[in-house]
Amino acid sequence: MTDPDKYQIEIIPTPQFIPEQSDPEENRYVFAYTISIRNVGSVPAQLVSRHWIITDANNQVQEVRGLGVIGKQPLLQPGERFEYTSGSSLTTPVGTMRGTYQMVAEDGTHFNAEIPEFVLAIPRALH
Repeated sequence: MTDPDKYQIEIIPTPQFIPEQSDPEENRYVFAYTISIRNVGSVPAQLVSRHWIITDANNQVQEVRGLGVIGKQPLLQPGERFEYTSGSSLTTPVGTMRGTYQMVAEDGTHFNAEIPEFVLAIPRALH
């Protein structure tokens, strides 16, 4: 039996539209997102891989899987935070992102950290 409080990761996404890289006439909308990852559990844990589900306004879904984030696999001590910025492009002015980080705790336990769904939207696209 595992103690679920040992394996807790807090994830806070902050998206931003990048107009200078976007081209609405070509249905290209570019977004940056900053992700803050904090180990709120009681054991060190390493982020080993990611799985993103990106959905545009036409309900087209892209899935992205890969090792680490921005070429790193950060090891987070309890209370420690890691922050990074990455990006995504859509063919519609609005979409969503959500997913999971696959984590491995220092004691060998594998667990998923849920990335809460967040909205990618150009300014004034949503009322």
